[in-house]
Formats: sequence, C-alpha cells, structure tokens
Amino acid sequence: MAPPARLTDRPHRRLLGHVRTGYWTRVVPVLTLLAVVTHIPSFIRPVWSPDEGYLATQARMLAGGGVLYDTVVDRKPPLLPWLYEACFAVFGSLSLWPLRVLAIVAHLVTAILLASLSRGRWGNRAGAFAGALYLLISIGLSPEDTQAATFEVFMLPAMVAAFRYAERRRWLAAGIAVALCSLTKQTGGAVLMPVLWMLWQDARHRGVAWKSALAKVCFGFALPIALVAVILTKPKGFLFWVVTGSGDYASLDGAWLQMLGRALGNAGILLAAALGFLAPVGRRLWLRYRGRPVQEPAGQEHGSTADLWVWLLSSVIAVCTGFHFFGHYYLQLMPPLVLLGVGAVCTSRIRWRPVLVYTTVAATVFWGLALFWPGQKMNHTTEVATTIAEQTTPKDKVLVWGMHPELYWLSDRKPVTRYLTAGFLTNYSGGKDTAQNVGEQYSVADAWQAFDQELSAGLPEVVVDDSGHAPYQPVLVPRIESLLDSRYEVVAVNADTVIYRLKK
Repeated sequence: MAPPARLTDRPHRRLLGHVRTGYWTRVVPVLTLLAVVTHIPSFIRPVWSPDEGYLATQARMLAGGGVLYDTVVDRKPPLLPWLYEACFAVFGSLSLWPLRVLAIVAHLVTAILLASLSRGRWGNRAGAFAGALYLLISIGLSPEDTQAATFEVFMLPAMVAAFRYAERRRWLAAGIAVALCSLTKQTGGAVLMPVLWMLWQDARHRGVAWKSALAKVCFGFALPIALVAVILTKPKGFLFWVVTGSGDYASLDGAWLQMLGRALGNAGILLAAALGFLAPVGRRLWLRYRGRPVQEPAGQEHGSTADLWVWLLSSVIAVCTGFHFFGHYYLQLMPPLVLLGVGAVCTSRIRWRPVLVYTTVAATVFWGLALFWPGQKMNHTTEVATTIAEQTTPKDKVLVWGMHPELYWLSDRKPVTRYLTAGFLTNYSGGKDTAQNVGEQYSVADAWQAFDQELSAGLPEVVVDDSGHAPYQPVLVPRIESLLDSRYEVVAVNADTVIYRLKK
C-alpha cells in the first residue's frame, strides 16, 4: 500500500495539472482566433513586399537545381528560403497562402511564449493579456511590413524562446534558439545579449558555475550554424553572403535626412499602436526620474525587469543595424515592449480596461488600413508581370533591372542572373535613395564578372527597366545602357517601367 502522504498528494497533483491544462485550453484557442483575425488581410494580395517576391523567386530557383550562395544568392541566412522551397514543393509555387498560414502560426507561437513568460512573472491574467496585446500590435505598422511572410515574422518565435529558455536556466536550449533566430535573420542574434545578461546575473546571485553555463550557450549557438555553414551550404559562400559581404550595404553612407525620417516615422507609428500599454511604462520611468514613489497594488510582487530592458536595448541595436529602418525591422521590438508594458500595468494601480480598449481600437484601425491599402503599386506590378508573360514563353529568361524581384515570380519566368535586384550590381539600397556610392564600381565583389558569364550563356528574351529615376538607371550604368542600345528594342511602357525585347 502506498504511504498516506502519496495518496493525499495525488488529488493535489491532479488538481494542479487540471489548472495548468485548463488555463492553456482556454487561452490558446482565444489567441489562435485573434492571430487569424488580425492577419486575415494578408490573404487579399498575391504579394505584399519585394522580400516576399525575392524569397518566392529564390525558392523556384532552388527547386530548379540552383545552389544557395552560389547560383542563388542573397544577403540573408538560409532558413526562410528553404521554408519557401519546402512549401512550394508541397503546395505548388503559384500562391503564397501556405507561407501566410505559417506566418500566422509564427505569430501565435510568439504570443503563447510571451504569455508563458508573463504568466510566470505576474500571474495568469498577465499571461493572457501579454499574448493578446502582442497579437494586436503585431499589425501596428504599415500593412506591407506586418502582413507579409518575411524574415522578422519567422524570427520572433525563436527569439522569444531563447529568452524564455535563459530565464529558466536552460542554457543549451537558449543557445540553440539564438542560432535558429540568427539563421532566419542575422539581427536575430541580438537576443544573445539578454541571454548572456541573465547568465551573468544568475552566476552573480546564485554562485553557480558560469563557465559551464556559458559553454552550453556557446555550443548550442555554434552547432546549428556550423551544421548549416559546413554541411548544408558552401562554407565560403555562407561566410561571404551571410557574414562578411554586407559591409557596403550596411554602411553609414546615404541620405541621412531620409533615414532619420524613416526611423522616426516607423517609431512613431509603433508608438501610436502600442501607446495603451507603453504609457504606463513611461509613467513609471517618469515617477522614478522625479524621485516619487510608485504606488503598487497590495500584495503584488514586483520583480526586476532589468533583463527586459537589456532585451529591448539589444532589439533597438538590431533595428539600427545597417541604418535602413524599414518598418518590418520594428517587429523585433514588439516582444520586449509587450512584456515591459504588461509588467508596468501589473505592478501599478492602472486598470486593464483602458489599456485593452485603446490597443483594440488601434489594431482595428490598422486592420482596416490593411484591407483598404492603396493598390496602385500592386496593379502596376501585376500589369508589368502580365506583359512579361505575354512577350515570352515559359522557357525564356528575363532580366529585371530594378528592385522588384516579385516580377519574376508573378510572371512565372526564370531570371537570367543570380542577382535578382540591381542593388547587387550597383550597391543601391531601397532604404538609402542616394547617388552616393552607387554605380558599377561599387558592386558586390566579382558580381559583374559572374553577370557577364550568365549573359554569355544566353541573353534574356526580355529586359524590364524598372529603375525609373533611381541613381542606377541604365543611362548611369554604361554596361546596361550598351546592352539595351545594341541588342534590344522597346515593346511596352507602363508608367516609369520600360520593357525591352531581344531584337530578332
């Protein structure tokens, strides 16, 4: 017979298990519904951003026998191109809806992890609200940045998981999560900063063997990256395209006023979306700055949020890296901001109702904005892609001289070159619209040699000049101007886009 103590423990354990299970069976369905509703607009357009078009074109090239970081190149890590390729293999490559579904799943996983973190710090209600608030502000930027299935969206689950594992002192798992985050987008590796901060704090306060914990983090971080770099891709190509080959792209050169305007503009949009729970954070900081006591609810435990501030700081550094300040970069700020906001509300006398009401109203505005987002740009792109398809056969190859690689995917035509945007050949960046350091001489190393070899194997049937008035327009790039003048004739013009066809 079992000891009496164990007999009495069993109902208690069942009750605890029921409470834990009951909590998540109530919270997860609500978060799932909220994730779907907030991102329904993502399905109304074939493509939201050039990044989606680039990934889709990459995936088709990989499926056709292309080699990543050799005949298929980008300045990004490999996990998301591989995910696109896998989805296309299962569902076909004519639509991005499978990726949009997976993007919703990524948002949901992020929300659940944030709920778990918040619940462990401030209780059940805080957990549910953290998950809901994240999903509401996850659409709190331009729809082109929040409804697209791009790098930042798929980076967030691993980023939050890394922080959660570190909080629970599971250092090996934290290191692996940081690696997965970095292999989705390089700046995701910034979460290593709060992970190491928590490791240091744990060693300082508990007197544990920090060397062993640090070794686990480093091993967990290095192993997946080494596996991808050495076994699954070409090491030299991986090192160049993911690590060392983006120096010019991430330089300080550019139109500073334009960059500053974009930085402040996107920060202001995010602030407007999240003001409901960021206002309590600001209030607490102001009271502490003024040396006034912060009134907290009776019995409310107030733990340190230093690790959350370190996480936010690392995310700010990540957003600033490269000085482009695109709106989708700001998605990386959302998880630590949500947790800081939830903590500020839970440890003050502020009521939840105004916080939730404001955030819901703001999310509704952004949701409506996504539904009615101007479609002129998409219509133009679709018309150009239709013209490309009409002027070519499926066997023909195409060159898009511009920054819109989605034209390849929408027209269902193969690119003639591994360089899917003119930026690789001219150092032009959409985030720095300036003529400074733009031209043939500023291209990626050996890019023009590889480009010439690709064209020597067969000229594209159609060339699309989508440069408009940009500083890389053909008249400013002699090689492209000479090619168009000698071998091509104009067959169509759509706004600023000129379509050329090979002379017979």
